[in-house]
Amino acid sequence: MGNGGGTRWSRVVLPGAPGSRTTRLELFYDLVFVFAFINVTTLTATLLSPVNLYRCLLMLALLWWSWTGFARLGNAVRADQGVLPVVGVVTVAATFLLVLSVPSAFADQPGGLNGPLVFAACYFVIRMAQLAVFAWVDRSDPTRRHGLLLRALLPSLATVLLVVAGIVPLRFAERPYAVALQLALWTVALLVEYVGGTTLARRWWVVVSAGHWAERHALMVLIALGESIIALGLGPKTGLPLVGPVAVAALLGVLVVAVLWWAYFDTLAYALEQALHHARDPAARLRLCRDVYTFLHLPLIAGTILFALGLKDLLADAASPDTPTWGPPLGGFWVGIMFGGVGLYLLSLVACALVALREVHWPLVITVVALAVVAPVVAPIPELASLIVLAVLVTAGVAAETFQEDGRRRRIRRLALEEQLAAEADQSRWRQEHL
Repeated sequence: MGNGGGTRWSRVVLPGAPGSRTTRLELFYDLVFVFAFINVTTLTATLLSPVNLYRCLLMLALLWWSWTGFARLGNAVRADQGVLPVVGVVTVAATFLLVLSVPSAFADQPGGLNGPLVFAACYFVIRMAQLAVFAWVDRSDPTRRHGLLLRALLPSLATVLLVVAGIVPLRFAERPYAVALQLALWTVALLVEYVGGTTLARRWWVVVSAGHWAERHALMVLIALGESIIALGLGPKTGLPLVGPVAVAALLGVLVVAVLWWAYFDTLAYALEQALHHARDPAARLRLCRDVYTFLHLPLIAGTILFALGLKDLLADAASPDTPTWGPPLGGFWVGIMFGGVGLYLLSLVACALVALREVHWPLVITVVALAVVAPVVAPIPELASLIVLAVLVTAGVAAETFQEDGRRRRIRRLALEEQLAAEADQSRWRQEHL
């Protein structure tokens, strides 16, 4: 969703610039997603089953798509100028109500508003608010203006499917296919948005600022990792003492989160942004934005939330006075959640590097394979021991990735520092002349 050639601008909406970065308004908007990730994790933890896990992944994917719409908006226009702050407040309010309705989005709970309808209505408001801005931007371009109806059709159809998914299955609640029907309707709604949106994007989406796009997604990864830290604090049940196993599990959890942060932010985040800047061709840049960021950053977020979900349960067990010192065995399902979440995160990093940089980061690949091999072995052992194994494998793999960089890491970080110093020098020069 970018500004096209010949577009007429006004004080209502100001165009973005190639050197723009994330604004404070966008950071304010992203704060809602801290609450969103916590709510999704909590909802999954209340009734952990394959069906409920799939529901929460569907929820996460829909939240991610609504967020990427606002990220595309902030890339095309200045999110803190003109009418955009008003649109941002409306979006934040609608997103907050949407997140509040997450626990009842699939099955309405008595005593309040209809959860599925509230969720669908809020999603529709979010998407229409984004499209309204682009309708204003494209009002003087006949070709792009005529495509607005088709672009608005996608979220409208997805909203209808969400409403049907919240109403129709309830009439067949006693039938065995009711849950499958609801999940199928949600899945189709997601496919409508993702497949239709990315197909239409080839015609009208221009990436104005590569730096803004990379920074926005990196900040969302940071928020997801922060949610894991919050899970460490909220995991033990209220009122239970801070016993030794809780302290050990918390420290190991912080270690794993820190290692995951390092795996992305130490070098790869810089390298991905530099590759995006290097892609001068609009079509090539669009493919990188779509494949590396819109698609491959979603499993990054999902993997982090799965790990946070496993931590939440592990810490609750560790804090219980009835639990043995090393805790009960995690079991196959919980091992799959924790080890699978970390493995999905690392595998997403490998895929990002492969698509954007044409590099295979073998230490991370080997770590993912090791996690898959070890997970069934550690399922019968106490959960604290399983967490130790996970922490050791991930730390060793990321350390090997760091030390086997063969000059690549130093080169990437040097370029990032030089860019930062140049930007600071330009800012200082401008301030001396104008302020």
